[in-house]
Amino acid sequence: LTEKRRAALEPEIKARAVAWGVGFASVEEIEELNILHATGLAMCRAIEALWVQPIAALVDGNYRFKLPCEIQTVVGGDGLSLSIAAASILAKTARDRLMIELDAEYPGYGFAGHKGYNAPVHQAALKTLGPCPAHRRSWGPIKALLEEA
Repeated sequence: LTEKRRAALEPEIKARAVAWGVGFASVEEIEELNILHATGLAMCRAIEALWVQPIAALVDGNYRFKLPCEIQTVVGGDGLSLSIAAASILAKTARDRLMIELDAEYPGYGFAGHKGYNAPVHQAALKTLGPCPAHRRSWGPIKALLEEA
């Protein structure tokens, strides 16, 4: 879905959902735990944010994260489950807002435009400005840049 379509669906999902929650992991937590385990931590936080605690969680993919409820993995889940698709939309719209905030805090990197993906404009900004506190030092392009210096 486009960013515009996700933004249009977000309030509808929130209005119709029995409960919804979004969780984040910080740059420091990602560095300490690694991206996979930090993803599990963010999922735990999303579950903890729910005002109705679930009996089970559907997880897109095949990795069984350690969550505070039963887990059912669904490979290609965002195309097979409305719940997973809705959760994906809420996660992406929350991420988009965070990237807009980071863009204001750290101008020049283009976070609001590329949303943190490894875009050529981001690579160029990294070479010009160097990494900012929002960048993970263990991420390949940042690590390579720091080794060059």
